[in-house]
Amino acid sequence: MARLTVVDLRGDRSDPRDRLPRPRTDLATARQGVEATLQAVRDRGDAALRELTARFDGQDLDDLVVPSDVLHESLDRLDPALRSALERSIEQVRWFHERSRPADWEDHLDGVRMGVWHRPVARAGVYVPGGKAAYPSTVIMTVVPAQVAGVDEIVLCTPPSGTGFAPPESGERDGWPNRTVLAAAALLGVDRVVRVGGAQAIAAMAYGTDAVPHCDMVVGPGNLHVALAKQQLAAEGVIGIEGYAGPTEVAIVADATADARNVAADLVGQAEHDELVVSLLITTEPGLVDPVEAALEEEVPRARHAQRIETALRNQGTVVLVDDLDHAIEVAEVFAAEHLEVHTADAAKVAERIRYAGTTFIGPWTPVSVGDYGAGPNHTLPTSGTARFSGGLSTTSFLVPVNYVEYTEQQLRDFAADVDALAHSEDLPAHARAVDVRFEPRGDA
Repeated sequence: MARLTVVDLRGDRSDPRDRLPRPRTDLATARQGVEATLQAVRDRGDAALRELTARFDGQDLDDLVVPSDVLHESLDRLDPALRSALERSIEQVRWFHERSRPADWEDHLDGVRMGVWHRPVARAGVYVPGGKAAYPSTVIMTVVPAQVAGVDEIVLCTPPSGTGFAPPESGERDGWPNRTVLAAAALLGVDRVVRVGGAQAIAAMAYGTDAVPHCDMVVGPGNLHVALAKQQLAAEGVIGIEGYAGPTEVAIVADATADARNVAADLVGQAEHDELVVSLLITTEPGLVDPVEAALEEEVPRARHAQRIETALRNQGTVVLVDDLDHAIEVAEVFAAEHLEVHTADAAKVAERIRYAGTTFIGPWTPVSVGDYGAGPNHTLPTSGTARFSGGLSTTSFLVPVNYVEYTEQQLRDFAADVDALAHSEDLPAHARAVDVRFEPRGDA
């Protein structure tokens, strides 16, 4: 059974974006629901959070804030091997983000002192999803760069979808978030953890409630409703966000050297997240399609979340056939994938030529999984083609660049004529007056 739709672009170098897969969603209805949620939280605070949590998560809660003893118990009972994996991930993500932190600078031009200070936001909100899976890795990816940036206080919101210390497949929720998520938050010393999810969590961090203090920046991945809530609140100027981090996606650029089983496993691995995932293969090799389909025939049925994967591959799984690697690069740039894998000869050279992607994974030994779990780069990345103009979550996301400039009296005198000419050209003579007044004689008063 073929699972992937084939789009043949060979011989056609026109703009392909309308023929590339994107998840089909009812944005109008989703926006209406999000707006209702935002208004409820804005108007009624914690009461709305409790009502929405009961409706969407099936949990009736009194205290929304997770107490420290629950956090510490979660950490104390964490499997040692899992704790070791989390600690290594924290170390590597911290290393990468310390090196990507922008530096303040100062210089002089014609004697005028100027430069940029990078000031951390005072309070950051981070969102950790918990609907179809638990994401302790997202705790690391959102909290560590905020800490490296020097944020004063970090608030973490995540839904109460945990099953206690029972296996996740037990399905019996205990009213707390996933215990591994809580353990990761405790390991990192997060200031406040709140058991609220969805668009209502984003609203709470934006507007502030009794349980959730107002945050200046809100980051983290989530479903469509979470992404739309962040967009709406950022458009209102209530919060800053890192970008559009909605349903996830992978694009794989492959030639005749690609291993079909590796390609299939990576398409399945991404589709495991959600029914809206886009799994895209861009290849110069038509002969790769059948081996990839054969590998999917083996990989999908053995997956724990086979039904979810089937839905994602059936709706958005796509192979794009192209003329050559130049054509593949053109298509990959237009798609601007959240995750881009390059399975070609000279993969590093090909990867360097593809300008836009959230993160690029180079060669057959670098699956997206290593980026998801702590190789170093962040896994909160731009989706839906927004990698064409924005990057992934980083320390920069939590830093405000403040420009500064300092003139002396003589330097202002030297620049005064230019200000005068430009101000009058724009019919803003008071701008020129603000310079001229400084050189007028002052009385004795």
